[in-house]
Amino acid sequence: MKQKIIKIWRSNKWIKYVLILLAGLFLGWLFFHSSSIEKRPATEHQNHKTQIWTCSMHPQIRLNHPGKCPICGMDLIPLKTGHSSGMSMDPDAVQMSSEAMALADVETTVVGGGAVNRQIRLFGKITSDQRTQQSQTAYVAGRIERLFVNAVGDRVSRGQTIAIIYSPELYTAEQELVEALQFGDIQQRKVLVEAAVEKLRLLNVANTQIRRVLRNRKPSPFAELKANTSGTVIAKSVNQGDYVNQGAVLLQIANLSTVWALFQAYEDDLPFIHVGEIIHFTVEAVPGKVFTGKISFVDPVIDDKTRTAGVRVILINRGEIFKPEMLVSGNVKVSPGHYRNDIVIPKSAVLWTGKRSVVYVKESMKGMTAFAMRQVILGPSLPDGFVILGGLSRGEEIVVNGTFAVDASAQLAGKPSMMNH
Repeated sequence: MKQKIIKIWRSNKWIKYVLILLAGLFLGWLFFHSSSIEKRPATEHQNHKTQIWTCSMHPQIRLNHPGKCPICGMDLIPLKTGHSSGMSMDPDAVQMSSEAMALADVETTVVGGGAVNRQIRLFGKITSDQRTQQSQTAYVAGRIERLFVNAVGDRVSRGQTIAIIYSPELYTAEQELVEALQFGDIQQRKVLVEAAVEKLRLLNVANTQIRRVLRNRKPSPFAELKANTSGTVIAKSVNQGDYVNQGAVLLQIANLSTVWALFQAYEDDLPFIHVGEIIHFTVEAVPGKVFTGKISFVDPVIDDKTRTAGVRVILINRGEIFKPEMLVSGNVKVSPGHYRNDIVIPKSAVLWTGKRSVVYVKESMKGMTAFAMRQVILGPSLPDGFVILGGLSRGEEIVVNGTFAVDASAQLAGKPSMMNH
């Protein structure tokens, strides 16, 4: 039997090869299987050793075993370490997988310049041109005997008599002139007459009335008040029969051939508003028509109650379409001067804490994505963005959507974030 087996072995080489192959497979399984069994517990022990557990509400908690948060009692969650060999990255950056970015709807954009234009809505009213406005005052104290201007809106011409005042003071001054004319000494009479005439002129008595006293030598207690400008009465503070003191304002007269459109601009709009900008505005009293003007003056003082500054537009009032106190609303497209070429980013990219403003800058290397917080200096606010004065450079990539989700991931990972840095 033994000789037969030896004969078959020598005569059939394929059986020899199959047996050698089976023996090799058995020996390989025997050695490598035992090696993997021995190494598996060590690997599992190493992974368990490096695993850190933290609290989603209190990321400062760091434990090397699962359990409850010692502050709030919530279950601890495993902390993603994000180690990658051979890579250099900002240690404060937070890593996010592509799946996490997709769930948080994180979007990024490359930082660059933008159109630093702003559409500003302004509201105001029509006012009289203060440079053409005159006050009509009483030069002598007395009673308003006659008043020839009865209502606001009446028109007057320069030199027109607007009131007659009964004034004992005027009567006394004219009486002094009459007595000076009767003085015996010619030299002294001349001096006294000149002094009495000058006193009447200081009371704004017309030369015709002075000559009449000199001719008739009869004093009069009535003084005529003449208009010192031509225009429209915009304010009236007396009525016939009232007693007025010297210097009291009786009327306000303004020339309405030119008027002002006086708008109010808020503080954050002022960096964009400059003299010479074109403004388009409408008036409620003239519906359907758009008027155009040019900004001639921006008030240098802020109103402490409304926190606004006046923006003036001078208007030629043909046909007196514009009337004082009319409401106007304007629209001006402006750009902020020296900010024209600065960096502009969307408002959604900025997290504002009240004291500082931060953005998240993307860092990518070999397929790994991370975001690092960066503090920035904000310039003027635009309708959809901010002008950046410092903290970013052109070409950098920042998060513009899902910024809060990235910040939350940074907090959970114990990285600097909006709230804890």
